[in-house]
Amino acid sequence: MSAQPNMMPSISLQARNVAKSFTSGKISHTVLHDLTLDVRAGELTLISGPSGCGKSTLLAILSGLQRPDGGHVTALGQDLGVLGMRELERFRLLHTGFVFQGFNLFPALNALEQVELPLSYLGLAPGEARRRAIASLEEVGLGPRMDLRPSELSGGEKQRVAIARALAKEPGLLFADEPTSALDAANGQIIIDILHRIARTHGTTVLCVSHDPRLVGHADRVLAMEDGRILSDRVPSPASTTSGHEEPTA
Repeated sequence: MSAQPNMMPSISLQARNVAKSFTSGKISHTVLHDLTLDVRAGELTLISGPSGCGKSTLLAILSGLQRPDGGHVTALGQDLGVLGMRELERFRLLHTGFVFQGFNLFPALNALEQVELPLSYLGLAPGEARRRAIASLEEVGLGPRMDLRPSELSGGEKQRVAIARALAKEPGLLFADEPTSALDAANGQIIIDILHRIARTHGTTVLCVSHDPRLVGHADRVLAMEDGRILSDRVPSPASTTSGHEEPTA
């Protein structure tokens, strides 16, 4: 039987009435105001907005890196608020991947070793870890360059190594915090295309925060934030989400 044509993707990440404030001395600053949202599996969801609007704080809360002051988050059916610190760390290890602006690569390790290293914490056999690492690097177009260290790679290639490192864990949730802000337009396009393809082909929930306006037309869904609130929730037109770019192999 063929798949039903218009089935909606499942909801994999939910926030309900999430609020967050930070206090400095006697001054309290509210960063997130009672936010509620659903994020679907198999889609690239972009949270856009100016610097300081609360995007990264929201990402940290949705990924379990921070706890909200109010409200709750459900990820892959798990209420993160009921998990203790060790349980939360275990959940992130098993189910989440992270890509950051600064790449976070080890200078002494080549690309293959960068991707293999976190897989050891999953308890994988060395052969399986090596297989996953190679497959992930090939998927982001770095198969021929997996023996190179960060000093031998361009900025775009370093970010692709970081994506491969997250992808090799086979996460249900992939979080990207300003993944293109340190890159030029061409490399930024490559990165967003890769993230979009991961969502489509792996069924991964990909949530990306960025103030880069170039990314808006390449997401399945765009949430615009300002002053700790979601101002709009829209789906770009199919024409604007289709990219004719292909990843280079080097």
